[in-house]
Amino acid sequence: MASKRYRESEKQAEKNTAYQLKDAILILKKMPLPKFDSSVDLHYHLNVDVKNSDQMVRGTVVLPHGTGKKVRVAVFCKGEDEKVARDVQADYVGGNELIDKVAAGFLDFDCAIATPDMMKELSKLGKILGPRGLMPSPKTGTVTKDITKAVEDVRKGKVEFRIDKQAGIHLSVGKVSFSEDKLYENASRVIEAINEARPASVKGKFIRSLWIATSMNPGLKLSV
Repeated sequence: MASKRYRESEKQAEKNTAYQLKDAILILKKMPLPKFDSSVDLHYHLNVDVKNSDQMVRGTVVLPHGTGKKVRVAVFCKGEDEKVARDVQADYVGGNELIDKVAAGFLDFDCAIATPDMMKELSKLGKILGPRGLMPSPKTGTVTKDITKAVEDVRKGKVEFRIDKQAGIHLSVGKVSFSEDKLYENASRVIEAINEARPASVKGKFIRSLWIATSMNPGLKLSV
């Protein structure tokens, strides 16, 4: 059974209405909120065939105003690169010893970055990091020799998006405590980036549906 707060929130939205992004954000911020600073999330359902490798939708986007949460970064590297990673204040730094720690169950980080020379050893963690979206990849800039830039980009608000098995993408665009303008700019940048990632082989409508919601509150359908 829905809570009283949730039922009050439902009254703010008109069913069967597709909102413009700015209008939807205004309504979300007026809804009764839980006692914590809720995330504001975009939820996509795309018109792609997830079994077709030509229609995988994946990429990165830098949110102009960040995500609103501290991102814990692990850097897998060795030698002189370890000093570089520590100088840029990565949360966890190491080579084989860090790999062994993760293999034993340590996953207290939100993003993993690796230098190219670590990828052979890091591949043994594929079954652990892969399903959690934490496996470093050259496509997302998380396999790189430029550790400083990679860590700084993540701290500035660089996030990865990737389609799931249900042809969905779910991505946070900030916190409900952000101003309307900041949420609008962050969400607009994500929408722009996902549109740019449209596979050339997709015919017809690319976005089946797009919703915006805060944690533990009803979502609002966006006009696409």
